[in-house]
Amino acid sequence: MRAGKIPENVLKRSVLKQIKTKRKEVLTGAGVGEDCAVLSFGDEDLIAVSTDSMPLSGPDAAACAVHACVNDLAASGAEPVAVLLSALLPTSVEEAELRQLMEQAERACAALHIQAAGGDTRITEAVNRAVLVATGIGRMGRAYESPGKGKPGQDIILSKWIGLQGTFLLAKRKEKELLTRYPSGLVKEAKAFDRYLSVVPEAAAAVKSGVRAMHDVTEGGIFGALWELSESAGVGLEVELKRIPIRQETVEVCEFFGLNPYELISGGCLLMTADNGYDLVRALEKEGIPASVIGKITDSNDRVVVSGEEKRFLEPPGADELYRVL
Repeated sequence: MRAGKIPENVLKRSVLKQIKTKRKEVLTGAGVGEDCAVLSFGDEDLIAVSTDSMPLSGPDAAACAVHACVNDLAASGAEPVAVLLSALLPTSVEEAELRQLMEQAERACAALHIQAAGGDTRITEAVNRAVLVATGIGRMGRAYESPGKGKPGQDIILSKWIGLQGTFLLAKRKEKELLTRYPSGLVKEAKAFDRYLSVVPEAAAAVKSGVRAMHDVTEGGIFGALWELSESAGVGLEVELKRIPIRQETVEVCEFFGLNPYELISGGCLLMTADNGYDLVRALEKEGIPASVIGKITDSNDRVVVSGEEKRFLEPPGADELYRVL
């Protein structure tokens, strides 16, 4: 199979259908578009758990993995509290590389005000480069609703800009190539997009401001996230391409490598639905978070992106554009 997330039909057939054992404590479990498990153990606060990894070598992969699992928690409405880190390291690894991974992970934890509470670290011949898996743990109040269930008529809102994480990773790892065409200022700014990778602030603000569903945008880009949002809820959607916000740095980096920015990993932006999307946009902007209404949830089965007179029907997400370069 291709690198990246497994195809949706394989996920349904060979993963989800094999999960048969159920427990009453598990309120939300595995499913398409369900990035977080929610557990209940009586009258206390609920516990949210999410796992993610970044299948790229280098110390910045650790920070990306931490942000990814914490963003899943935030998109579920949970308050992130801790993270467990599991590192699989090849026999060729040097101790300095392990230290770099943990230093980067700790910087991300400090920025997010969460604790690295444990994990597992081992050397194995099963991998040829370091792989870090982060499992986030959060809490939420008893007033819980299953996340990610948009309803027909609701507006679709997107925070910040698409392609932030992909642009950051490409600029960091392909800086010399990009500098052959673009000024150093543009590349430097693209390398600094890691400051946008957390969606915790917008998720917290949205929960207070009438949000109905949230889904963070990761592998597969905005097109993949829109598909997952609608598939999870069993609804359709219509989105206007020109309303999807994108930074010029992302446009230039994607043009250089011949990538589609709408299918590029986009950690750092959050999809939301609300009864009145413009009220939610104003509430987010008061917190200094840019956001845009990009479309609506519909009661059909069609998932459509409109660009002028043209319509594109979304398909289940394939391999992320990032893997064509890295």
